[in-house]
Amino acid sequence: MTVSHEVRPLPAASIPAAIATLRSRGLRVSAARRLVIESLFAADGPVRAEAIAGGLDGQLPDSDLASVYRNLDTLEEIGLVRHFHLGHGPGLYALTGRLEAGYAACEHCGAHRALDADAVADVAAAVYAACGYEPRLSHFPIVGRCPDCENPTTHEVHHAHS
Repeated sequence: MTVSHEVRPLPAASIPAAIATLRSRGLRVSAARRLVIESLFAADGPVRAEAIAGGLDGQLPDSDLASVYRNLDTLEEIGLVRHFHLGHGPGLYALTGRLEAGYAACEHCGAHRALDADAVADVAAAVYAACGYEPRLSHFPIVGRCPDCENPTTHEVHHAHS
């Protein structure tokens, strides 16, 4: 499998554009592959492969999970799709161009939030200044404790009203 951060992203603005990219790479546009692409365009944000296989809660037809993973791998190898991980959970997939620059995840409650490119660049610069490593922050989140978990009183109140 190709490492996603080493593949040049190929954002597609529409389903026909994504299909044209597949064809230009000599790939077949099977019904299963098309369904994965349609699912990624229909999703509100990054999504698990299991959600795609489940038809995004009835938005689209169900499909075979192994087929979904194979097609996501293919789409990632050509740069149409990226995936990232939040904590110890399964990978989340999104179309390139629709994926945020990075994420922060709470190690306690699992909450996560997208970070804009400037925030990610600031963190990457700090890591580079500290140790000379050029971090890739798009595949794994920055992990810590969210504001609610840092302040347990706020956390209890927040969850009591949820």
